[in-house]
Amino acid sequence: MSTSSAPVRAAVGGTLGCGAGLILAVAATVTACLVALATMATGGLLAPDAAAPGRTALADIPSGMLTLYQQAAASCPGLPWSVLAAIGKVESDHGRAKDQISSAGALGPMQFLPATFAAYDHPVPSGGANPPTPWDPTDAVWAAARLLCANGARGGKDIPGAIYQYNHDHTYVTQVLDIARGYAAASPAAGAPGPAAARAVAYARSQLGVPYQWGAEAPGRAFDCSGLTQAAYAAAGIQLPRTAQQQYDHGPDLPRGSAIQPGDLVFFGADTAHIVHVGIATSPTDMIDAPHTGALTRLERIGVDLIGETRPAGRP
Repeated sequence: MSTSSAPVRAAVGGTLGCGAGLILAVAATVTACLVALATMATGGLLAPDAAAPGRTALADIPSGMLTLYQQAAASCPGLPWSVLAAIGKVESDHGRAKDQISSAGALGPMQFLPATFAAYDHPVPSGGANPPTPWDPTDAVWAAARLLCANGARGGKDIPGAIYQYNHDHTYVTQVLDIARGYAAASPAAGAPGPAAARAVAYARSQLGVPYQWGAEAPGRAFDCSGLTQAAYAAAGIQLPRTAQQQYDHGPDLPRGSAIQPGDLVFFGADTAHIVHVGIATSPTDMIDAPHTGALTRLERIGVDLIGETRPAGRP
């Protein structure tokens, strides 16, 4: 990760409510400032599953990296994906920076010192390099999530403190939190879902990274495609039938060419009488689904083989 020679200070000052007079405060007072930040600076970030990517996030974060941030954050309840993404933005512009070797020897898209990475690189995540390396985006993002989780992010206990452990610089903490708020809350994507659809999408996001298992509907452990969508809408107070075909038949069907909105169910198969797969849309172009044996619940593009859409939540 990035390193800083800046002294321990309350550099966040008036911006986030800890006065400039804390610059020379003792360590205990600095800790108290960070605790205050946890409740004041993060705002809505402490509800990570409910925060869908806004326009800023969708425009700035490559889709593959956005999926990694969401999946890795889901492994640590209480860690907002937006915080993980904001760190990726600061460290390497989501892997787009040309020079990913710092003067202190930090490497890769999440800027890990090799020794620090080694402390958080296992278990190797699905799709990661084996042996793991800080240069691999999957390995690096999951290791970053584990580091944050081990240092205060679990349960949303101390998000600023966890970020501070990533880089001991209060200015860095402020920068990450500012970016994270913009990713999660500012400028919501067009077609924002109504309350029921939002709850269903939030539930589906909370299951990112859960393994696929045919016939399963076990939160946090395993799902098949229609089990995931049924559970997501049950969390929103809407009961759906069990299979993908039954869910399509249940409707309400959307006319062909209708704009897909977050929470809509998207269906695939030979035709509408032979539906074999279902996902839940998070945007007009992306969905969360439990795809097939050997894969994890994931965020991916809605394919061109889309055969139909329904809107269980009704009008947004």
